[in-house]
Amino acid sequence: MTQKKTIVVSGCCGTIGHALLQSLATLPQYTEVLGIDNNESGLFSLEQEFRGKFRFAFGDIRDGQRLKVLFEGADVVLHTAALKHVPSCELAPSEAIKTNILGVSNVIEAARNARVERVLFTSSDKAVNPTNVMGTSKLMGERLMSAAQASARRHETGIFFSTRFGNVLGSHGSVFPLFQQQIAKGGPVTLTDPDMTRFVMSTRDAVSLVLESLELAQGGEVFVSKMRALRIADLAAVMIDCLAPRYGLRPEDIAVNVIGSKPGEKLYEELLTEEESHRSLQLANFYVILPAFLDLYGVEYTYETAQPHEKGQIYRSHEQSLLSQEEIAAYLRESGLLPDGGA
Repeated sequence: MTQKKTIVVSGCCGTIGHALLQSLATLPQYTEVLGIDNNESGLFSLEQEFRGKFRFAFGDIRDGQRLKVLFEGADVVLHTAALKHVPSCELAPSEAIKTNILGVSNVIEAARNARVERVLFTSSDKAVNPTNVMGTSKLMGERLMSAAQASARRHETGIFFSTRFGNVLGSHGSVFPLFQQQIAKGGPVTLTDPDMTRFVMSTRDAVSLVLESLELAQGGEVFVSKMRALRIADLAAVMIDCLAPRYGLRPEDIAVNVIGSKPGEKLYEELLTEEESHRSLQLANFYVILPAFLDLYGVEYTYETAQPHEKGQIYRSHEQSLLSQEEIAAYLRESGLLPDGGA
């Protein structure tokens, strides 16, 4: 994509949407950026932060007609808006359907209408063998994007694809700000299960996945970053050691309470299913999951340095080489989540 482009970011007030705006501000290939969200106060804050550099508009992905208006003239759409919290989706599945499934369908239809060149959907590793409504809705979003690509082949209306994130440390509602708040109050820090493991990424990692896959995508794929894995108990221990002194507290005085797993919560996450492993490729930084019904797409998927993925290798977080507490501390500082000079 060497020609200058107009790009739309849905969910621009969220952690990933905001981080994407900050990166796009440094990229000269985008002549115009439009941020869309249904958070009025958040949009006002972004307008103050970027001071006329970008345009912002109030809009909800549940409103397909509004999206058709907002997507007019767009070359690229980065769709990050979603309901992302497992408990809220579990308690109100109909709302998750409206946003995470019907909302994706609205984005696809509006993008087709505007003849957008590239449409990216941000998914989650919870879409792999989902055990909850949120993960199931994200899996359906991925399948809608792949189906949109099959239709795009017939109508020549662009490239549709997905990226699959792990747990983005520091994002709204993630465990990092929760632990930080609990430590600041003197504890206790609450753990669901001492053996729980997760794939993690920083906002910087997430933005890199989005922007790099945007260049690589050929249609219908799911791009998955090769992520670090850690034990949540180790993350809590590192944060207590590093942050307690900054609040005038002693780490040994911060209690850790085990409260048990939440309904629908896995002890570990997976990056891809066994079935997906049979149609995946490996790049230096990514796994690329190709569409299941390749004959529908008419694409010969070729990427530089791509290697066939080992069939049956599904990468569960608890089976990986987990980061040590020292490595977690270094990663958090590198990601800007802890100040330099911590424990």
